[in-house]
Amino acid sequence: MLLESTSAPVITIDGPGGSGKGTVSSQLAEKLGWHFLDSGAIYRAFAFIAVATATPLEEVSLLPLVNQLTLRFISNPTDNKLKILWEERDITEDIRTEESGRLASRLGAYPKVREALLDYQRAFRKAPGLVADGRDMGTVVFPDAVLKIFLFASPEERAKRRYLQLKARGKRVSLDAVRTELDQRDNQDKQRSTAPLKAAKDAFMIDTTHLSVQDVLQRILDKLQVG
Repeated sequence: MLLESTSAPVITIDGPGGSGKGTVSSQLAEKLGWHFLDSGAIYRAFAFIAVATATPLEEVSLLPLVNQLTLRFISNPTDNKLKILWEERDITEDIRTEESGRLASRLGAYPKVREALLDYQRAFRKAPGLVADGRDMGTVVFPDAVLKIFLFASPEERAKRRYLQLKARGKRVSLDAVRTELDQRDNQDKQRSTAPLKAAKDAFMIDTTHLSVQDVLQRILDKLQVG
């Protein structure tokens, strides 16, 4: 068993968009009966609130907003799906646009913004454990995680997955536009000076290109040595 820890254990699952980390993370948390952190939702919500409050998108202007960030994450215990509330307004679907993702990546490149959100994210660490999904969970936010996973897939497969997700939400998008958006987001996340997207040195790497969600889950459970 790899789940022993002096504090509430954490499993981190990092990777680029479309690698499957969101679905895998939520299902793993459900399987283990642990809490779930979708760190990307925090950055997306912050970006949405910045626009909604007409806050200038510059680091010095954003810091007061990030330090007063008040979000409620309500998890459905049956499937770990999150409802995100800002001042009692449900913004769960509002933040799932490509524009929100692009802006979240831009604002997340500000070092002081990322630093200010560290404690906010770490507060999700509670017994019996936490599965944390993001881009710097294993490298920065929870470097002491009991297991660090890094998921990746071919650019074509990732674009296809994201395209189908957006279509299922009723969005009118093209596959080429989605691929371009993913490429831009990858470059922005990998090249930022603070907490760039990369695998932790001790991460368990999984190529999900030709794997189902259940296949990926089983590999992680095998690594954890749990049934």
